[in-house]
Amino acid sequence: MTDDTAAPARTWAELQQGNARFVAGTPQHPHQDVDRRNSLAAQQTPHVALFGCSDSRLAAEIIFDQGLGDLFVVRNAGQVISESVVGSLEYAVGVLGVDLIVVLGHDECGAVRAAIDAENPANPPLPPHIANLISAITPAVKRVSRESAAAGTDVSAHLVGRYHLQDTVAGILESSEMISDAIAEGRLAIVGANYRLAEGRAEPDMVIGTIEPAPAI
Repeated sequence: MTDDTAAPARTWAELQQGNARFVAGTPQHPHQDVDRRNSLAAQQTPHVALFGCSDSRLAAEIIFDQGLGDLFVVRNAGQVISESVVGSLEYAVGVLGVDLIVVLGHDECGAVRAAIDAENPANPPLPPHIANLISAITPAVKRVSRESAAAGTDVSAHLVGRYHLQDTVAGILESSEMISDAIAEGRLAIVGANYRLAEGRAEPDMVIGTIEPAPAI
């Protein structure tokens, strides 16, 4: 792990630039040639660990215009914390030396919608494995349901997704002393972001750690 406390900012700036290229329709498709493939055969040195939803519209290397060896990607439906997820992120931080973790949610998430619908007793029960998966989203659903009832509005899937993203980041910090320590030392940051499917834009929602303006690159 590097001691460069400016590294998380530089890495996030590079991801933002890649996403801007994707949004504009001018991707560069870096690090996807034969030389890059050969250079990675013996080892990998990504700077980013991305934990996101498995949704087919959320291919991380494409939306951030990255290539082979650039991102260490962990995905499941609804970006739900588990032992295997935390272990994979600790591997990225402790062994691979990434300086940034991006937790990526998105709009129109099927897992979020399933968690909302599951609270309606009129709906049929979900298969057990799906029900177990989305149970991690239920606290966000209940929070939004309380707020919506007080305001007299419908439950917002967008707001459930935002709260679940916040809960996911909090869960990573609570589960991993290694990750929390790296953030406290300035060697690592976490960005929680939401991806807008129609626009193609990854919008930061929360930052844990220090991401100061990066030097020009």
